[in-house]
Amino acid sequence: MKVIKQNISETLETNYMPYAMSVIVSRALPEIDGFKPSHRKLLYTMYKMGLLKQTRTKSANIVGQTMKLNPHGDAAIYETMVRLTRGYDALNTPLVDSKGNFGKVYSRDMAYAAARYTEARLATICETLFSDIEEDSVDFVDNYDGKMREPLLLPSRFPNILVNANQGIAVGMASNICGFNLGEVCDGAIGFLREGESFDILKYIKAPDFSTGGELLYNQAEMKHILKTGKGSFKVRATYRIMKAENCIEIAEIPYTTTIEAIIDKIEDLVKSGKIREINDVRDETDLNGLKLTIDLKRGASAEVLINKLFHMTPLQDTFSCNFNVLIDGHPAVLGVEDILKEWCRFRKNCIIRKYKFNINKMEERYHLLLGLDAILVDIDKAIMLIRNSEKDALVIPGLMEAFSITQLQAEFIAEIKLKHLNKQHILKIVNEMKDLEKQIKKMTGIINSEQKLKKVIIDDLVDIKKKYDVPRKTQLIAASEEITVQSHHLKPDYRIKIFLTKDQYFKKISIASLRSFGEHKLKENDVIIFNEETNNKIEVLMFSNKARLYKVKMYDLEDMKASQLGVYLPNLLGLGEDERIIYVYPNVDYNAMVLVGFQNGRVAKLPLSLYITKVNRKKLVNAYYTKSPCVGIVILKETEIACAIRDDGKKVFFKQDDIEVVQKRDAQGQKVMTVTKKYGMNKLIAVEQKG
Repeated sequence: MKVIKQNISETLETNYMPYAMSVIVSRALPEIDGFKPSHRKLLYTMYKMGLLKQTRTKSANIVGQTMKLNPHGDAAIYETMVRLTRGYDALNTPLVDSKGNFGKVYSRDMAYAAARYTEARLATICETLFSDIEEDSVDFVDNYDGKMREPLLLPSRFPNILVNANQGIAVGMASNICGFNLGEVCDGAIGFLREGESFDILKYIKAPDFSTGGELLYNQAEMKHILKTGKGSFKVRATYRIMKAENCIEIAEIPYTTTIEAIIDKIEDLVKSGKIREINDVRDETDLNGLKLTIDLKRGASAEVLINKLFHMTPLQDTFSCNFNVLIDGHPAVLGVEDILKEWCRFRKNCIIRKYKFNINKMEERYHLLLGLDAILVDIDKAIMLIRNSEKDALVIPGLMEAFSITQLQAEFIAEIKLKHLNKQHILKIVNEMKDLEKQIKKMTGIINSEQKLKKVIIDDLVDIKKKYDVPRKTQLIAASEEITVQSHHLKPDYRIKIFLTKDQYFKKISIASLRSFGEHKLKENDVIIFNEETNNKIEVLMFSNKARLYKVKMYDLEDMKASQLGVYLPNLLGLGEDERIIYVYPNVDYNAMVLVGFQNGRVAKLPLSLYITKVNRKKLVNAYYTKSPCVGIVILKETEIACAIRDDGKKVFFKQDDIEVVQKRDAQGQKVMTVTKKYGMNKLIAVEQKG
């Protein structure tokens, strides 16, 4: 087999580039009329079927007729049609008036019915798409087999490209255009035409609008950047209401970018993994009245905290990434809203000019014929005698042309006039028609040659369209500052745990549920548990070391252990220094307790835990207590406990917490509680149950 070497750049350009350009130009990206080719072919087919004003027909019939223009198969055509329907609810301004089950954009599993069951026709707003199409306002090309003609663009009288959302993935590029409110877009286009260079887009178009509603977290600077450049992102979240009587949350609208099934799946995953514990049940109660997702809460759970957890952990709050990539004259370009309006106005002006030129040509042809008729009105009897005395039919036309100095077209028109029309009334009617034609030709020529008059035609159209088809905004704007910033600990699950510290510095966090079924603790040889206490997962544990350092550890940052595991090794977790070890741990709630620190010199310092509060989230504090005498024990007394200081010779001193004065410096050595000698120093400070 002979191997032929080829330059890879030339091969890609020859073989791959035509495919890539075909996908970009002829399939994936929308053009300035707001449509991809598949949309345009479908709508034009429905228009030619007379479905703009007639009753609905079966969708299968529409799909079959569309295949004359679109050869990609009935399934792809029907799927395209579904997205354009009122029933599917994907567009702010639906273009297909549908009857039957077309599914819903907010549901992944709600499948649309087969084409043989559903019916459709064009929505009334499609009048604005096709009203000029028969007047040469746009170019037509042959279809794929050359037997039909189809428009390259539709002469849309409003900026459909901005009103209805559009998404496409081409080769090496993509497009993601969000929808805007029809009334706002019309106002924006009118403002652009009137104001020119001083046009401010934010004055007319505040933000996108979605058919599924929801709440948009509005940041003016970010939105201005998106409207100016066509790139950027913003957040949309669901709308909800808290039903206190039923102890549940009802979701009524969700972000355009997600589905109700995706939300339910994510919530169920969070519940199963234990990351959310406030939910009893989640149900899809969507019916003919619209979307409804119900979340049942456990008794005592806070609905406000839960909904904000869900916003941060599920698609109930999602991000829409904008990429306004549009085909302009066959070339892809990422444009801001202002630039898209500019291109649409240029396109619309060209449509109007072509339409008026087409009508002027028709009128001039008619006027030319009437001029010939006007020429013979001077001597009708002469014309009648000429026709009557002609020996052959072929001599009538030349005879009229010679006798009245008219053209062949005029002579043919005169020769075809019925004898009954040669009366005074008809002659006056023709004279008046000529005057009307002169006025209309002059008016249309004036519009074509005047930029201001062209703008007025477009503005009048937009005003009329807004008046007829405008609907209230569905997506409400909420200032980004109103977004509740949920701290990380709010998103962590809270449940009862038990913590353990061993002599060899192993630490375990075990859930109470797991403890109920555990066996013996696994420990290293000769290791013993020196501390254990029941607490909550959201607690912060304070760990005091023998080197006068304090470490703060949030329990939700540690993985749950099992009794059969050794636990986490604290020197590795905390980065303890050489010969440093943790001697006391305390599950802290609010820094309101008092800590007693005993020293070998017989003194005890009573320190408020509030001395360990820091403004920043520091995890390690040095000089946590007095360092000039070795620490022999740290305790935080419970209400039923007293402190016990023990000397090397076994002597004990018992005292209450109130017997010690509070110090306000962490490095204070405190109050003397026991007499020590060179031979016997204090070697332990412990807490014991108070008797009696």
